[in-house]
Amino acid sequence: MILDDNLGPEGDCVYAALMAAHEGLSEAESHSLNARLVLMLANEVGDPARLEALFKAARSLA
Repeated sequence: MILDDNLGPEGDCVYAALMAAHEGLSEAESHSLNARLVLMLANEVGDPARLEALFKAARSLA
């Protein structure tokens, strides 16, 4: 599990792209977009055990 910055200088570009994807959406639409992104990224990872560990780690940081 990589919790340190793994994007380097491209991290700001990724963040800007994420914010642009949310631009003009209502709060409900934004939540829906986030849910779809999580499922799409989970599909990319493709390892249920790794995903469960990431979900637990994310919750512990909340």
